[in-house]
Amino acid sequence: MQLVDTHCHLDFDELTRDREGVLARAKSVGVARMITICTEIEKFPQVAAIADSVDEVFCSVGTHPNHAQDEREFSAQEIAALALHPKCVAIGEAGLDYHYNRADKDLAHRVLRAHIEAARLSGLPLVIHSRDADSDMAGILEQEYACAPFKALLHCFTSGRELAQRALALGLYISFSGVVTFKSAPDLRETAALVPLDRILIETDAPFLAPVPHRGKTNEPAYVADTLRVLAEVKGVTPEALAEITTANALKIFDKMPALAA
Repeated sequence: MQLVDTHCHLDFDELTRDREGVLARAKSVGVARMITICTEIEKFPQVAAIADSVDEVFCSVGTHPNHAQDEREFSAQEIAALALHPKCVAIGEAGLDYHYNRADKDLAHRVLRAHIEAARLSGLPLVIHSRDADSDMAGILEQEYACAPFKALLHCFTSGRELAQRALALGLYISFSGVVTFKSAPDLRETAALVPLDRILIETDAPFLAPVPHRGKTNEPAYVADTLRVLAEVKGVTPEALAEITTANALKIFDKMPALAA
């Protein structure tokens, strides 16, 4: 069984303290690819260096909405140029976060639109962060897609069914994290049940949101296998089947990553 953790943060302190152990445990459960996600463009060199040092690790480039006020606004052209790095397979994570609301909305919207344009320019998928911003997120995605298409996925999906349906109508993918395993998330599991198998992805968002039975601990890529098991139950398929499906989906949308060995 080969798995892809489509979203983790290997540059965060919680995981750098034992990176060799984290990578070894991921390998032991079949995690064949990890995408370490950039949250501040100014720190992209450190993120890219991790990807360069480990064959199984790839990366993205982008500004998280909660860091939009912390660094200068990068143009779409600048972001796309950085994405030419050989191991960079995605743009982002970028998006809207009205839960913490750390960035002015006008700034947050501009930064998101710049990343959408960077996704178009680079041909790489946009990794979208959306929290408590369903209506605005759906509206921006639909407006931008009407101008010109782009590839994208909603990562760590915890939003409502309407955003999922509107995103799927645009051809986007939806990625589920350990939150889908929480006892408090029956509505999210109902939404996951409606997502077509050819649009579903799995992730950890490590070091955050460890799935059951690791909840409360530091999350790590190996735990994507626990999310997979719960999501397989929700979808009515075996873990082995869902592993094959989600891995194929990951390689399809993140098509700059090389194919896996048999």
